[in-house]
Amino acid sequence: MNISFIGGGNMARAIIGGLKNNGFNTATMTVIELDAEKRTQLATELNVQTSSNYVDIHHTSVVILAVKPQQLREVCEQLRPILSSQLVISIAAGIRSADISRWLGNYKAIVRVMPNTPAQIQAGVSALYADASVSQIQRDQATTILAAVGKTLWLDNETKMDAVTAISGSGPAYVFYLIEALQDAAIGLGLKAEDARMLALQTFAGASLLAAQSDEDIKTLRAQVTSKGGTTEQGILALETANIKNTIMNAAKAAAEKSVLLGDQLGQ
Repeated sequence: MNISFIGGGNMARAIIGGLKNNGFNTATMTVIELDAEKRTQLATELNVQTSSNYVDIHHTSVVILAVKPQQLREVCEQLRPILSSQLVISIAAGIRSADISRWLGNYKAIVRVMPNTPAQIQAGVSALYADASVSQIQRDQATTILAAVGKTLWLDNETKMDAVTAISGSGPAYVFYLIEALQDAAIGLGLKAEDARMLALQTFAGASLLAAQSDEDIKTLRAQVTSKGGTTEQGILALETANIKNTIMNAAKAAAEKSVLLGDQLGQ
């Protein structure tokens, strides 16, 4: 499977690195990148072929659109006369498949993907969507590529991508925000900054790993830590008094609504 990346940014690098770690030969990959300095870095660091010419996607079976959403329409218009039968995978946030298809001249072999930043350490999760015109072989190709950077989830309806964007796409920022708050709380309680950071990070990492490996649901796990009359119960009471759960849910709702709005705006 030969792969061309349009754009050589962080997510493209993450996918290339993940594929390399999974035994793929990066020499069969091409990155189309207009920035000459970036091309040199990509070729040196990742052992990929590089080019500034879109026509060099001819020899590949998969084209991954890894540019900023605001650049995607222009890129698609450049690719439109060049594409033949390649699978096109878009990781541009917010841009709907129908708009990509229209910009590519009613091209159908499109998989839309919403990855997230932990893909940079092969610990991400990617939601994928394709309509019925995309073959099972092409779906399998998309799964193989994105599985190299974490878990994958196929959606049965593209409208669910806005919810995914709000949860796993934006979610790492929420987690960092909570880690930051816990770290600041530790410092406020008298711990050294480096100790506060370690405790906050390891608490989140350990709790997430425990939840992932446990057969219990999240609510039950929380109850198991919250002994009646104990310190955790008092902390949870403060969180509930401040309505923190609803605040987080409202944050996700706001992010989802913004995803819908951006799709409307960027897809014009």
